[in-house]
Amino acid sequence: MQIDQRDEMSVVSESVKIKNFCRDCGLELLQGNELDYITFSSALINRPGLLLTGFEDYFGDGRVQVVGNAEYYYIQSLPEDQKRRAMERFFSKKIPCIIYTRSINPSPYMLELSAIHNIPIFMSHLTTTSLNTVVSDYLQKLLAPMSCVHGTLLEISGIGVLLTGRSGQGKSETALELIHRGHRLVADDSVIVKKLGEELIGTAPEKIKFFMEVRGIGIIDIRSLYGVASVLPQGRIDLVIELRKWSGDEEFDRIADKKQYEEILGINVQKIVLPVMPGRNLAVVVEVAARNLRMQRMGYNALDDLIKNQRD
Repeated sequence: MQIDQRDEMSVVSESVKIKNFCRDCGLELLQGNELDYITFSSALINRPGLLLTGFEDYFGDGRVQVVGNAEYYYIQSLPEDQKRRAMERFFSKKIPCIIYTRSINPSPYMLELSAIHNIPIFMSHLTTTSLNTVVSDYLQKLLAPMSCVHGTLLEISGIGVLLTGRSGQGKSETALELIHRGHRLVADDSVIVKKLGEELIGTAPEKIKFFMEVRGIGIIDIRSLYGVASVLPQGRIDLVIELRKWSGDEEFDRIADKKQYEEILGINVQKIVLPVMPGRNLAVVVEVAARNLRMQRMGYNALDDLIKNQRD
């Protein structure tokens, strides 16, 4: 498995298109039309009340700034000269953007400073508390620790299965047969994995989403061939299945009494190594492995039952 893993303690930044940020968080862009992208480096959100009063210590540089009723009406209560100083102090900081809640419109001078400092301003109809929840969830996902894994990710009977192995082992062909059997593709060849809490969530790189390379055929579009029900924009990784060519002298675990694990971003994911040999229907075996894991999570283990039967 080829993994390009980030240091979870390092500072991570991500740039997203402003139109996508507006779409995903339900925002309206008020100032910053000349900008295509916005860069985030912190999942934390800040309300700039103390900064506006002149207290600059511990200000959250790099955080999204949310202006609600309290901040807005405080600024409006200031004499004109103090109001301008407060806003200039605000825009002197390194901040990615400002979001006004409750459909509040910023003053013309705020919009002017926004244009000068290239800091976009957005507006939301939500309350401040609700907006904080939406944006915080968005940033947590965007800036989560990430790896890029070589493999194919599918959802099989509600279980996220990551197929790995060297090139030529049959990952894409196996995945294609599974899709034909009614299961869903998340990503082929390259899987972007993010750690969200104690879960691993996989997605496809945007440019190759829902495309698959099949030897002898070339590039195919799974969504166009099989319909929207055959693909998922993202999926959990519950099980890693490595396809490994059988050499004839290598022994494989036949009863799986000892579990194997693959570590991805500090989380151990159950792993199965499947021997690849002529005439073996890998799609069926992978499907059975996923269903068996689901049964185990529901509390049933066939091996335990077999051992119990032998004792009775």
